[in-house]
Amino acid sequence: MDTKITLTEEQIPRQWYNIIPDMPGPLHPVINPRTLQPVTPDDLLPIFPMAIVEQEVSNQRWIDIPDEVRDIYRLWRPAPLFRARRLEQALGTPAKIYYKFEGVSPAGSHKPNSAIPQAYFNKKAGIRRLATETGAGQWGSSLALACSMFGLECTVYMVKVSCTQKPYRKSMMQLWGANVIPSPSEFTNAGRSILAHDPDNLGSLGIAISEAVEDAATHDDTNYALGSVLNHVCLHQTVIGLEAKEQLKIAGDYPDVVIACCGGGSNFAGLAFPFIADRATGKQVRCLAVEPASCPTLTKGIYAFDYGDTAKMAPIAMMYTLGHDFMPPGIHAGGLRYHGESPLVSQLYAAGAIEAKSYKQNACFEGAVLFARSEGIVPAPESSHAVRAAIDEAMLAKEEGKERTILFGLSGHGQLDMGAYDAYLSGNLEDYEYPEEKIREALERLPKVSL
Repeated sequence: MDTKITLTEEQIPRQWYNIIPDMPGPLHPVINPRTLQPVTPDDLLPIFPMAIVEQEVSNQRWIDIPDEVRDIYRLWRPAPLFRARRLEQALGTPAKIYYKFEGVSPAGSHKPNSAIPQAYFNKKAGIRRLATETGAGQWGSSLALACSMFGLECTVYMVKVSCTQKPYRKSMMQLWGANVIPSPSEFTNAGRSILAHDPDNLGSLGIAISEAVEDAATHDDTNYALGSVLNHVCLHQTVIGLEAKEQLKIAGDYPDVVIACCGGGSNFAGLAFPFIADRATGKQVRCLAVEPASCPTLTKGIYAFDYGDTAKMAPIAMMYTLGHDFMPPGIHAGGLRYHGESPLVSQLYAAGAIEAKSYKQNACFEGAVLFARSEGIVPAPESSHAVRAAIDEAMLAKEEGKERTILFGLSGHGQLDMGAYDAYLSGNLEDYEYPEEKIREALERLPKVSL
């Protein structure tokens, strides 16, 4: 069997899969942070185009992908599915390991799968500029790429600690024409307020979101674009899992477990949601979301209504959360440092439809090094969480003497994250486990929503 399983460009999905009609029970309403009442479409139009608002609330199971979006997807899609034979041999496992590699995109991660359609729909709506946040820089670089494709200006509020850790991500965004601002910044009321209390604040995704939302809400020609969490982002990412299913058919295989790293939820949703849909046809498949022990949203958070950002400007959603003012340590997996979780992923976890596990970063980098030395690809720090979990699943199969088919998402390459690997290889990478008492303190400040 081939090591790399590919599809033709004509086999790029023509529709995104929307899991909302197949969710366990009705969705909780999204709440307006000012009125504490359910959000209406009109509430979202100041920062999103109507097409995105419609996708956010759609109950259609399949939503057409515009031809203009598919044409740009052709630059890297379909993404390859690999059989990790060398890793299997290194582990001596009877398990079969497959990985879907999204690092082949121009930005080096899965994020352009949503950035391209978001830029497209905003361009059609007559928007001139998009504002967004980014952690590790994968989303920011993806939106910068998308804006350059459609002739839009792009402003990216990048978490300050990530600006220091990943300077070449910043360079990549600037290469594609984006204005990159370290967050918290002096450019917004939200940023100035945080710096007034803590001038040395390292930033967080929650803070960067506050700045980007404020920027969009205060400029008529500007909209906001989010790289994860919301329903429409999860929708766009399902091209990953839809392709993987077709590739596994070619291999004559089907996974026992699907594994993906999980921060806000878009990468996990993209790979796992199309497989969760198969349960209706009798397929038995586990889906495992993997997160950092320093930001254990699913494994230690609480399922409650919370703000999507630190400044309480973004809508309130029912989700697993560590508290909107949660300040994560400066781990290298910057894309997984969000306080909350996708409402869709959260509801699935609360219903017991998916599993979750957390790891400390040294264990993840240990797995990433083994993967790189066997498969040759350097994983992004975020992706290393999925690598670690896949290795553990394969070793469990070895201990039990059972065959098992494992599929995991390699959501991006780590070629711009070598500072993190330098720290690991020199023994200077610290492990963080977020204290329970800090989580309890943050959760005391959740919004009081009564419907």
